[in-house]
Amino acid sequence: MDKTVRVKDIIKKNINSNKNRQIEKIMPTLFFLAATISILTTIGIVSTLVVDAYKFFRQVPIKEVFSTKLAPLGSNPSFGILPLINGTVITSIIAMGVAIPIGLTAAIYLSEYASENCRKALKPIMELLAGIPTIVYGFFAYSFVTPLLMTIIPDLGAKNALSPGIVMGIMIIPLVASLSEDAMNSVPNAMREGALALGSTKLEVTIKVVVPAAISGIIASFVLGISRAIGETMIVVIASGSSKNFTFDVTKSIQTMTAYIVEFTSGDAGSGTLGYYSLYAVGLILFVFTLLMNLLARYISRRYREEY
Repeated sequence: MDKTVRVKDIIKKNINSNKNRQIEKIMPTLFFLAATISILTTIGIVSTLVVDAYKFFRQVPIKEVFSTKLAPLGSNPSFGILPLINGTVITSIIAMGVAIPIGLTAAIYLSEYASENCRKALKPIMELLAGIPTIVYGFFAYSFVTPLLMTIIPDLGAKNALSPGIVMGIMIIPLVASLSEDAMNSVPNAMREGALALGSTKLEVTIKVVVPAAISGIIASFVLGISRAIGETMIVVIASGSSKNFTFDVTKSIQTMTAYIVEFTSGDAGSGTLGYYSLYAVGLILFVFTLLMNLLARYISRRYREEY
């Protein structure tokens, strides 16, 4: 009884403490400021992109912007961004062609087939790929993957779209595998046990029960992987070259939107010039691409989410 009274006295003392009252008044404000930092940062980034991109679109006709001729430093400059969009899309498609099958297969194994000890050993090793700096991936693509592919494809250029696309896919594997595995692990075991009790094999349970039940999370991982590929910079800067030609040939050099920004910010575009403002136009388009991919991932997750 004395102990109960003593605890009540302590609680009452704490409630009546002026110091605690002051802290209680201050903390909601601090929490609110912390929560608004990301919002204010986003507003600042978008405002910068929109304002400077507007200066570009005000001087360059939309017809020229969405053309295939890109020569920003020529005597008669042209700013067609379709070669950049084309290069970004091609490398992203190649990357997802590598990441989706390997990442999903790895997720299925870790979720449905691997033992607990095996999972604890393999998953951290696989996720080490996500911790490797992208510039290291870029040199790996240029100095190892490209020479290796040249032995298979004689016409492959030293700078090409295929090599960085493959290496970006390798980099994205942990993202796809981890998110897909989390989605499959959220499927209740009762569904697996029920399917097994009806005579299904382990593979049938995985393919026909677990994967469909976790499809929203799996597809969301694919879309987020595409967003990661679209925004990748150093791999394509090092391994894909800087050719501004509009081509679908993956053996040739191409340039992506991020590589274009890096090339110009290295000192080729003077501040206030049309080429300088083209960086913000390309950055704005890249931002819109990534935003749409993230919104699509959120929509898919909400639309097809299974609740148990």
